[in-house]
Amino acid sequence: MTGAPATGTPGPSMPVAGVVPAAHHGGPATADLLLRNARIHTGDPARPAATALAVRDGRILALGDDHDLAPHVGPATRVVDALGRRVVPGLNDSHLHVIRGGLNYVLELRWDGVPSLREALAMLREQAGRTPKGQWIRVVGGWTAEQFAERRMPTVAELNAAAPDTPVFVLHLYQSALMNRAAVRAAGYTRETPDPRGGQIVRGRDGEPTGVLLAAPSALLLYSTLAKAPVLDAADKRASTRHFLRELNRFGLTSAVDAAGGFQNFPDDYAAVVDLAGSGELSLRITYHLFPQTAGQELADLRRWTQTVRPGDGDEWLRLGGAGENLTWAAADFENFSEPRPELTPGYEVEFEQAVRLLAEHGWGFRLHATYDETIRRDLAVFEKLAAEGLFPAGSRWLFDHAETASDDSLDRIAALGGALSVQNRMSFQGTAFLERYGAEAAARTPPVRAMLGRGLTVAAGTDATRVSSYNPWVSLHWLVTGRTVGGTALRPAAHLLDRQTALELYTLGGARLTGEDDTKGMLREGFLADLAVLSADYFTVPEAAIPDIESVLTVVGGRIVHAGAEYAGLDEPLPPVRPDWSPVARFGGYRPAGARQAEAMAEAVAESEEHRRWRAARGALPPAQPGPAAVDPCFAP
Repeated sequence: MTGAPATGTPGPSMPVAGVVPAAHHGGPATADLLLRNARIHTGDPARPAATALAVRDGRILALGDDHDLAPHVGPATRVVDALGRRVVPGLNDSHLHVIRGGLNYVLELRWDGVPSLREALAMLREQAGRTPKGQWIRVVGGWTAEQFAERRMPTVAELNAAAPDTPVFVLHLYQSALMNRAAVRAAGYTRETPDPRGGQIVRGRDGEPTGVLLAAPSALLLYSTLAKAPVLDAADKRASTRHFLRELNRFGLTSAVDAAGGFQNFPDDYAAVVDLAGSGELSLRITYHLFPQTAGQELADLRRWTQTVRPGDGDEWLRLGGAGENLTWAAADFENFSEPRPELTPGYEVEFEQAVRLLAEHGWGFRLHATYDETIRRDLAVFEKLAAEGLFPAGSRWLFDHAETASDDSLDRIAALGGALSVQNRMSFQGTAFLERYGAEAAARTPPVRAMLGRGLTVAAGTDATRVSSYNPWVSLHWLVTGRTVGGTALRPAAHLLDRQTALELYTLGGARLTGEDDTKGMLREGFLADLAVLSADYFTVPEAAIPDIESVLTVVGGRIVHAGAEYAGLDEPLPPVRPDWSPVARFGGYRPAGARQAEAMAEAVAESEEHRRWRAARGALPPAQPGPAAVDPCFAP
């Protein structure tokens, strides 16, 4: 690969495997970037494959083979050799809490991908030595006990041993959180602290909090406790967001739909992405939503927003999508599969109808959190009532998020009303709990993605990261293709699985359709945005078990190289150092890649072997160490 330097003014190009700069005297337009020697999956039925791609002014100029595109190479063209790697359209997570995740990313110790509890606790112990007084260690989502070799969660005693003086908060799915003694004190929980509605502070025989918090079934206790921890200042939130976006780029993500969420206030908590968009520093395209934060004033919030901003405001980098994923708090169910399905408040439809009517009258689309079919049916009855009046959907896009237990009848009603669906791989992390509560037959079709697609519904895929699932989209794609949890439990039979191409389309064109951008992104076609990923392994041919280990070695958004690894290291845009310098991300990074896990597993095995050797020597089972060749363990002697 050669061409322009990684940063700064483009420099002279040099021939690359026969690609020679053209003279360009009134000839074809010169490309800014040309990718050659690739196996390109375009996602475009009219031209499904190519081996070269040219980019100009942030859009795809041409597709073809190396010979076809050679005339587009000029003196300033950056030519990149894909080395025969698979190239796919940039991935689009249709339900990611990217804005909230970015504000906190550098403060979090990520257990995403960590293979053993032993390693997770070692990370925690080391981070305790790095974290200054007054700060917390937070493990917030992206992991489950199933991923660990030990197949269990840590105990409060283990947290206390690993970090006796530094507050530690460990969130486990939507189900529970663990706190060490220092965190219980920092949060101000005592024997007098009452249990909040929908949550439980577990207490010992003496009445004192044990450090275990339970969602029963609401996760608000977990999130409100986390909100007691210190936050970053505005400058560090901005830098943290840049690092989180780069982490997402690492997996080939080029777009995301932010689903807002609790403790994400507009406009304050959107300031970092707005500032980055204004300075041209976003490396991920974001469509965001607005979520009323306070029960009792939802309608006032929605009314104020409809009078001050409009869906579509922004540009191709940062754009308002609409309202949601909650419109009113009373209409939201809780997805804690360790608890029984919650019974929503009778009569919530009155206020909910007012919210939907208000949005419809102002041309606002929305997305709606709904885990269970019981909730979906009640919501649909409201929509059908408004549709009978001619007020719904009034030309606006709307969708259900999650829809794990949506029935065939509900899917038919959604289709009749022009709705769409965004599904996530929460079952990758919570599938075992769902299986234990609802049985194998229900788990087999949760969520019923094949049934959704069979009705011609617009369906997009995502993760719901960062507080439950990991933000790694390849874990989600693995779930769609195999139906297996991160711990390997098979939940979905073949009849409910997707082929790899269909699953990928939910992560590319599906997300673009959801936001009405399928005329400009979601596939690699001339005139479309130049958003793509060069993969570390061929998604279409690697063994199924290896899909979660795929990363992007080169991610391009709008013609900009926003992430570069492997042979391309150094071609991407520079980032400021991670700060604060004690950040867990500065030491451990984010998602733990397969290579790092394998190396750590080997080192752990070596350490255990040496520890065992010393133990045997101390008990006289081995002769004392002698100069020369290493002693032979009698266990392996002939």
